[in-house]
Amino acid sequence: MIGPVRGWRRPVAAATVLVTVAAAVAALRPHTSSHHVVAHFTGAVGVYPGSDVRVLGIRVGEVVSVQPQGRTVRITMRYDPEVEVPAGAQAVIVPPSVVSDRYVQLTPAYAGGAVLADGAEIPVERTAAPMEIDDIYRALDDFNRSLGPQGANSGGALSDLVATGRANLEGNGDDLHDTLDGLSKAATTLADGRQDLFGSVVNLQRFTTTLARSDQQVRAFNQQLAEVAQQLAGERNELAAALRNLGTALGDVATFVRENRKLLADDVTALADITGVLVRQQQAVIDILDVAPLALNNLALAYNPRSGTLDTRNNATGPYDPASFVCSLLVDQTPAAEVPATCRALAQTLHARKLPMTDQLRKLLKLPPGATGPASPVPPPPVAPDVPVPSPAPGGPDLTLNGILRGPA
Repeated sequence: MIGPVRGWRRPVAAATVLVTVAAAVAALRPHTSSHHVVAHFTGAVGVYPGSDVRVLGIRVGEVVSVQPQGRTVRITMRYDPEVEVPAGAQAVIVPPSVVSDRYVQLTPAYAGGAVLADGAEIPVERTAAPMEIDDIYRALDDFNRSLGPQGANSGGALSDLVATGRANLEGNGDDLHDTLDGLSKAATTLADGRQDLFGSVVNLQRFTTTLARSDQQVRAFNQQLAEVAQQLAGERNELAAALRNLGTALGDVATFVRENRKLLADDVTALADITGVLVRQQQAVIDILDVAPLALNNLALAYNPRSGTLDTRNNATGPYDPASFVCSLLVDQTPAAEVPATCRALAQTLHARKLPMTDQLRKLLKLPPGATGPASPVPPPPVAPDVPVPSPAPGGPDLTLNGILRGPA
């Protein structure tokens, strides 16, 4: 019985030895199925071997070791080889809560480009550790100490500041309230007009876009402006001399005006009278300017160089009788209410008999200038015994002197 038992135990012992050796080799062989990365932090509170390594909050590995090195902490991590991490990734220690363990986040997520090599190191410049509550308390304590009697208030400056602020605000509560209320209303107005504000910004953007599109024209304008400025700069001596002379001339003019103020006032007054006369006689001046060239031309044609005389025909009145000219002058120079009734009767008689009439006589009867027939039926009035009735002039109007007194038709 002993022999068979021993023969059966030998294969079992050999298998046990092989399994033990394989387990030892597996334990001693490095993990070739994971990627390693080393990160240097200024602090690693709450991070231990076995803490999570995450990407976008998903666990992809764990912390292998945490070792202090001088003023930094060296953290070795491993993560799944299937996870791609960008070559410039950062390592951040994230505290999910105040008391729980922390994990290391590799950020940002891979979006293309080079990947982080196996065994790479992330320097302390690309790592971040959260601020501890003790650090916050310590900073607040340092701030209080800096404002205390051993700091900024060692000479009472802070106390004086508070006292001055209290004195300035004392009794100004209503004014402060009104100021805050006005500020609130101003902010409300800006908020209500945000569409207009945005519209102004949009229009400004369009204006700048237009300027950008017209860059060549703007550059040409600036170039021309620079050339003008350069030309003015080249002639600055002449411009300076002209300005000096102008200053001297203005001084002389001021002196002349000051010394002759009374005479200048009289001249301006007289000139105003003359211009008033010209304005009142504007139509007469227009008539003279219209007929003066014709009169000068007729005068030149009437001159007889052989005898040195003017050969003219004394027919100044043309088809009109002297009474018509006299009444026409009265109509031109006097108001309508002051025109004698004799002139009105003469105009009615000439119109009734369809005889030539001047425009002034037509004006008395409210007829259009140069009309050949009556504008409205006018009953022929009785002819006054002392008013001569002219007869039609034979041969028609004189083309040389006709119209001088009548004016343009």
